[in-house]
Amino acid sequence: MKRNVFDILEERGFVKQTVYKDDLYKMLGSKSVTFYCGFDPTADSLHIGHVIPLMAAAHLQRAGHKPILLVGGGTAMVGDPSNRNDMRQMMTKETIAGNVEKIKPQLARFVSFEGENAARIVNNADWLTKLNYIDFLRDYGAYLSVNKMLTAECFKTRLEKGLSFLEFNYMPMQAYDFLRLFSDYGCELEIGGNDQWSNILAGADFIRRVERKDAYALTCSLLETKDGKKMGKTQKGALWLDANKATPYEMYQYFRNVDDEEVENCLKLLTFMELSEIKELCAHRDERMNNAKKRLAYEVVKLIHGEAEAEKAQSQALAAFEGASSEMPTAEISATPDTTVVDIMVATKVCASKSEARRLIEGGGVRIDDKKVDNVAAKLLDFTGAREFVLGKGKKTKLKVKY
Repeated sequence: MKRNVFDILEERGFVKQTVYKDDLYKMLGSKSVTFYCGFDPTADSLHIGHVIPLMAAAHLQRAGHKPILLVGGGTAMVGDPSNRNDMRQMMTKETIAGNVEKIKPQLARFVSFEGENAARIVNNADWLTKLNYIDFLRDYGAYLSVNKMLTAECFKTRLEKGLSFLEFNYMPMQAYDFLRLFSDYGCELEIGGNDQWSNILAGADFIRRVERKDAYALTCSLLETKDGKKMGKTQKGALWLDANKATPYEMYQYFRNVDDEEVENCLKLLTFMELSEIKELCAHRDERMNNAKKRLAYEVVKLIHGEAEAEKAQSQALAAFEGASSEMPTAEISATPDTTVVDIMVATKVCASKSEARRLIEGGGVRIDDKKVDNVAAKLLDFTGAREFVLGKGKKTKLKVKY
């Protein structure tokens, strides 16, 4: 007997909040359900946090349900105020359109666009930019409760600082997205990250009020540490899916070095490995956990960048930390023996600034060919005369440098 995908999502830790759970469970077990998940193009790449709802979408599709991936070319023109201390910077229409085109191929890595339940990508700019404001107010304004909207969790932070009318319109716009997808494609379920709960719930409620038909909301757990901090933050910022913003090796190293207590959860959320295999890999909280971390890192890079890049990143990591340097990541820079180590760290992009490089040196976290750098004014010639050397930053980063 085919399992209900809701059980699979719960067992793997995806389900955070939902409404009318029993009805949703029954629906997912009895027919093919069209569902959607939205992504605002606020940058030219998605990041690792976006992978959680995308993986949920992939599990739903594998169970026979139909995904719609919505890129918010229209909603991005307003900006989501959820959990923000300040208003988002306005982007030009050209920037938003460019971001949309760069994000689309990233979405396509997680779902299939072939078969009976093929996924589709839509852009809400196609209908939001054509909305007549007066018509919208007359047709739908009575179904939107201002009192209810002001109590929404997503507005709380902004209300303390001052919520603009621009931002206030974001929730009705997202609710209208759900209504349009319900009308045009028979979409009955919206999924997304738990930080979108208020917006997603508003959409399901909007359909129930306007159409007097059932619609459902489900949010996924965020990628967080045990103490509630968001995972996926690096010294460069977010862990991007674009290989030009975060290399496959950087992604591999990030997950190779997550805390032991995070490994099992990451394997459940970010891979398609069987739960029995995950449980076996994570059974021992000792040095054997390193095998689970290596598998996690490999599987995440494989999922996002493909098997070849995963193999390459794995080989580079093995070379850097367990063997010879032939496969180690390499950087070629313009330098001389008189170049300071600080300048080398910036040139290789190991550090974003000279001040960061100095702090690392002062903290004892920098090595040249395994020799500790203990002077911020140190030059390359103080450690080696070779045209090729290994630059080490902390315990996690090793880079072969040529000049």
